[in-house]
Amino acid sequence: MSQEKKYFGTDGIRNHVGKGLICPDSILKLGWATGKVMRDHGEKTVMIGKDTRISGYMFESALEAGFIAAGVDVLLLGPMPTPAVAYLTRTFHADTGIVISASHNPHYDNGIKFFSSQGQKVSDQVELEVESAFDLPLETVGSDALGRAKRIDDAAGRYTEFCKSTYEASCKLDGVKVVLDCANGATYHIAPAVFEELGAEVVSIGTNPDGININLNCGATDLDALKQKVLSESAHVGIAFDGDGDRVMMVDHTGEVIDGDQILYILAAHSDKPVEGVVGTLMSNLGLEIALKELGIEFIRTKVGDRYVMEALRQKGWQYGAEGSGHVLCLDKTSTGDGIVAALQVMSIMMNTGKSLQALASGMQKMPQVLKNIRVKEKVDLGTNKVLQNAIADSEMRMAGKGRVLIRASGTEPLIRVMVEGQHMNMVETEVETLVKVVQTEFS
Repeated sequence: MSQEKKYFGTDGIRNHVGKGLICPDSILKLGWATGKVMRDHGEKTVMIGKDTRISGYMFESALEAGFIAAGVDVLLLGPMPTPAVAYLTRTFHADTGIVISASHNPHYDNGIKFFSSQGQKVSDQVELEVESAFDLPLETVGSDALGRAKRIDDAAGRYTEFCKSTYEASCKLDGVKVVLDCANGATYHIAPAVFEELGAEVVSIGTNPDGININLNCGATDLDALKQKVLSESAHVGIAFDGDGDRVMMVDHTGEVIDGDQILYILAAHSDKPVEGVVGTLMSNLGLEIALKELGIEFIRTKVGDRYVMEALRQKGWQYGAEGSGHVLCLDKTSTGDGIVAALQVMSIMMNTGKSLQALASGMQKMPQVLKNIRVKEKVDLGTNKVLQNAIADSEMRMAGKGRVLIRASGTEPLIRVMVEGQHMNMVETEVETLVKVVQTEFS
């Protein structure tokens, strides 16, 4: 039986600023513990990036102090998308990469994500070793063995060039009008440059971070501003990233949302190389599965979380995977979910085929799906609640094989997610309303 982790969730460590481990003294200790584990493995250099939330300054300094106390050299990137840190960790041959970010969460949350030297999420074993070291007394190495810190000034330019290199259409984006919503987050200074240098006419929103407005009424989790801007600007396409740039959502010229499931369909259906199969999650729309089956492309589902999608892709040796929320993996291009790179792959297909985003997405018919998030006081075990399990069984019986129910606890927030999918929206909405009442009664 695998050892239970005390601190790490599905994507590093995350909490309200000042709560749990997300406070300066604990983050300093976490830096030291991670540095100790690195030194025990003969590793010497860590690379640290962050998104634009105001608490990033505090936690960057704390991590830097902890690593230096453990005798590890620190390379500081400043504000940089999560996938950029993964890429730069590889190209600088750093031993570990760290991102200070709470991704799509509001400014009052923050977190720490870890990457290996290969730019991939670190293993459970490494996380367990860090947790064990965290519980030890902090001991600073001798002054002659302390780590050193260096700021990398050309990081944004290096990553911009990498993103551009993944665009493979036969022509540039000349004549294409693109609206970019950078969520006032880590892509604010990079995404516009990438698309402009590829020839697009770029209209940018969400590019004025003030430390507080990250993900606020903008970005991949709130597309209203993007849809309105696409329509008012008569743009060909809209692209939204989340606060740390590992998610992407798109909007076609009519203002219709193209989500991660549809992006995955477009990538698989129009790849210039044979696609044996792709990976989604339990939340992936049934319409994606049906459309891929018609193309003879195998589709498998994992638990929710891009790390599980990644694990399945590696096991299968496949290239494409995604979550409907916009985590899109293109492993033939990069080692982790990358919003800018995924968007560029779709733009490449648009230019090579001469088809609009709307036309490319039309090959997949989405099933009506409703998702409700219910906030709860603390994490709960849904599987042991008989009232909820009976309610789910009753709902599925009423839908008589023409729909499905998925209720799960979020791995990063105190939320219970209630999802119902089916052939008819009226049926779906009725079942969601019934199940939400049960969840609220039992857990709120």
